Amino acid sequence: MKNLAILVGAFLISTTTFAQKATTDNPFSLEGSMSLNNGLSWQAPTVRARYFVNDNIAVRASVGLGDGLGTAMSESHSFYENADGTGAVGTLDISRSSWNAQVGAEYHLSGTDRMSPYFSAGINFGGGSSTGVTTDTDGTMYVAGLAGEQTGSASMFGVGLGAGMDFYVFENIYVGVELGLSYGRYTNSDITTTSMTTAGGTTVTTTSVEPGSSASYLNTGAGNAAVRLGWRF
Repeated sequence: MKNLAILVGAFLISTTTFAQKATTDNPFSLEGSMSLNNGLSWQAPTVRARYFVNDNIAVRASVGLGDGLGTAMSESHSFYENADGTGAVGTLDISRSSWNAQVGAEYHLSGTDRMSPYFSAGINFGGGSSTGVTTDTDGTMYVAGLAGEQTGSASMFGVGLGAGMDFYVFENIYVGVELGLSYGRYTNSDITTTSMTTAGGTTVTTTSVEPGSSASYLNTGAGNAAVRLGWRF
């Protein structure tokens, strides 16, 4: 966080072009996020667009990839026949797809010639699915002749409140930060598991269903060391 603050401060000080915050002559904005994680890198693909109804009120929408919880999109695990890592190998491969979106509004205060502070509110939603495929394993150890597939899906709905600011560094170009508090409820569908056991040339298939579940989370954006980069047009 400290290094990111130094980077942003140096960037703002180094700007030599006097900029003023945009007006409704440029009602649209498009932005993304940049974070510091062992070097400068873009976050998971996320795009936010805004439309300024007037100088104080803007509506916004964003869409991105990922579930917002930091869950890996794919995993691969190996299970060896022998404890020393020799012999045959069983595998577990998990693939996930997820997306998130938000629609909301902002109220911008007067601020200064270059700074536009605001409050925000939004509705968050998303969804995703996952598939796990096993070969010669039960997912915890090597089991010859055992294969299977497990599938499930999830959805999310929530609300959020926040506060942030846009600081214009060039004409119609701004950097910004936003902190907030959000509540989300995640609902998991039934998980279907299909197992196939092969022995003596005969394959036996069994199917089981695990009931779905749900969980709620209260999150704050205070720990997110990210800077928004945006363009008004």
